[in-house]
Amino acid sequence: MSTDRLSDEAAPEPTAPGPEAASGEAEAAPEEAEAAPGEAAAGKDEAAAAPKRGDAATAAALAAAVRAVESGERSADSFFTGRSPRSGGAPRAAGGPRNAGGVPAPSTGAQERGGPAGVPQPAAGPGQDAAPGHARPAADGGTHRPGPAEHAAAHPAVTAPPAPGIEGVRQVLTAGGAPEALAAKTAETLGERAAEALREDPWQLLAVPGVRPEQADGFARALLGPACGPGDERRAQALVGWLLEQAALAGHSALEASALRAALAQRSVPDPDEALQTAIAEGAVLVFQDAIETPGAARPAASDDEDAEQPVRVLLGLDRFAMAEESVADGLARLLNTFEEPADLPAPADTDDAADEERPAEGSPDADGATPDEDPGAPAPRRPGAADWEAVAAAAPSPSAAELIRTAARGGLVAHTGAEAARAEPAALIAAARALGLRACGATHTDDGRARLARLVAEAADAYQDRAAAPAAPDDAAGDAAVTLAGLLAGREGPGRDADGALALDLLVVLDAPQLDLETAAALVESLTDGTRLVLSGDPGVLWSAGPGRLFADVLAARCCPQVASRTPDFGPVGELVSGIGIGELNQVEAPGKEVVIVPARDPGEAVHRTVQLVADSVPRAIGVPAGQTQVVTVGHGGAAGTRALNTALKERLNPGPGRFGGFDPGDRVAYSPAPGRTVAGTVTGADAAGLHLDCAGSPVVVPREEVGAGAVRHGWAITAHQAAGSRWPAVVAVLPGDAAKGLTRAWVYTAFSRAERHLSVVQGVDQALPRAVAEVPVKERTTRLRTLLQQHTAQTAADALAG
Repeated sequence: MSTDRLSDEAAPEPTAPGPEAASGEAEAAPEEAEAAPGEAAAGKDEAAAAPKRGDAATAAALAAAVRAVESGERSADSFFTGRSPRSGGAPRAAGGPRNAGGVPAPSTGAQERGGPAGVPQPAAGPGQDAAPGHARPAADGGTHRPGPAEHAAAHPAVTAPPAPGIEGVRQVLTAGGAPEALAAKTAETLGERAAEALREDPWQLLAVPGVRPEQADGFARALLGPACGPGDERRAQALVGWLLEQAALAGHSALEASALRAALAQRSVPDPDEALQTAIAEGAVLVFQDAIETPGAARPAASDDEDAEQPVRVLLGLDRFAMAEESVADGLARLLNTFEEPADLPAPADTDDAADEERPAEGSPDADGATPDEDPGAPAPRRPGAADWEAVAAAAPSPSAAELIRTAARGGLVAHTGAEAARAEPAALIAAARALGLRACGATHTDDGRARLARLVAEAADAYQDRAAAPAAPDDAAGDAAVTLAGLLAGREGPGRDADGALALDLLVVLDAPQLDLETAAALVESLTDGTRLVLSGDPGVLWSAGPGRLFADVLAARCCPQVASRTPDFGPVGELVSGIGIGELNQVEAPGKEVVIVPARDPGEAVHRTVQLVADSVPRAIGVPAGQTQVVTVGHGGAAGTRALNTALKERLNPGPGRFGGFDPGDRVAYSPAPGRTVAGTVTGADAAGLHLDCAGSPVVVPREEVGAGAVRHGWAITAHQAAGSRWPAVVAVLPGDAAKGLTRAWVYTAFSRAERHLSVVQGVDQALPRAVAEVPVKERTTRLRTLLQQHTAQTAADALAG
């Protein structure tokens, strides 16, 4: 790796990380949304009702049962098949089948986290100090905590009839010392009875995006007076939901019971076990069991002694993430089980008789039940035989592409792994399928990814036509070969949907699959009809999705479908460097053309200065890449060298202005987030009463003023690695200030460095923390259930096959 400097200044000596080492956790998910929506609180008829207190012995028994399952002292089935004394009904079966139903829209955001399993650490708040009267000895020697009746209004806002609508919400917020600006979000989150709900249960404010426990505690104390304390059951239940929401923002679809207990204790909940059992009994959270895998140990066979229990862990999760995870598992299993391999027919070109037999008679339904005459001018749907697929595979541009084509021909679900150069392989598959007359396209997460895929598909299609390997695909839908995933699901891009609401596709390739979160994946899989081929393609070394889950990693680990590993390497110094990082090695690479340059920085202030100098002067002069094509990638939004500080400095140098349009001026580079976890690059073109006008990849976009004020648009000269995933630029400046050392992982470094096509500058102040992170810290782990669910489906399918 070259350490030559692009600037003419003397290179300072690198120093050790500064004392204020940042955690870097802001990078775990984009910071566009400060907290996930509190959907669990919305829509309740009596959202303000305090939780019913159950028998203390019942709570203790349930707590003991959970601990016994965790320790292996008790059979997991004996706990999960019992009835809940609190709820009076049958419990939800852990890991059992569930009707998927509709899956809510994805919700992601940024968070501060630490502590067990990525759960946020506590911060002292006004409501966490022991308040007078919050708990006192009871007559039976136990501890008495105030019930709803004892929370007699200490503030008139608790008993006075609220004003109708949002004005009533403002009144309650003002009475509790909360800003009136929260009124709209609160009303949207808690529904029509938001004011009443807050008066009776002030901790429901935690469901509002951006509100933290210490703020909700202060709000509750202002409304409820001295009776308010950390032992209030309403507080405990609100914290259970909030902690699980925060865990989802950190990527977890569920949490181990022990981690959630510890987090509640850190938030000053006196009896975490009772709080968890109340939440379980009342259906606020779901309980699951997950087998604990021991590396190198064989899984118990079906014929083993049934009494020999495999160790399990008890997981707790929110309903919507459980539904999404199970919907994905069920949908992938459906695609695998409903797929029919192509018949071993000769290619149409071999004999005229074979072609006549395969082609439906005029006006008659084809094999799919469609009538070709219903769409005059459209080619008749075809079911290519094995010989057809073999013909296009033999004409593939590389052995890896041929292997992918042959594998996709035989399976309904395929996983394909590879780096940037390997994207040519799914592009060849799409071109081959379209040449065979199938409805096929590839979906990416960004406009830049779509443009790169479209070029590769066009190149592959030209190659197939030159080789005459198969009939040429029609030209009427050439633009549908590459789409964005958001555009495909919304119906703005791609072939649209059929009469049943399914995507009108025979084959779909999803590129950048590691960025696919659970809820988006559930919506996608539910949109695919039986028998559709789905290929998940991506680089396993990059960061996982901003939303909860690690879908691609779980699919690979479950080994539930064929996997094709590309043998096409990335070339050049940047490709060589990134390939080494992928296997845990930070190697020196030869960079004769200054393709890779290291720029030491003693402190964050110097890192900002060096970054501005590189973007504005050194890279354009020495490499020939203009500032507009150079992207800065850093570890997070906050800090002395985060996106905010860097964008302020870069704007001052590259596009100075007063920020007259909500902090923006024409010509500013921006990162627009139309939905949490999704980032679109753009340039400001102007503003008017309708909002801020952007040019995003050549398409005009108007962002309403209220969204601009809510932070949906940020300056975009500098972005995080999560925001950069799925896109590439001619030049990238990766900024690693000393205070980011603790937040570095191999996946972060791999993602940031691999965004560069021609040139990579690394402004580095972390010293030896960089090679240590690459070698020793692969990823920030996530707790999910998808791998287990997929393995259960695979085992069940195998058992059914043996029984049949």
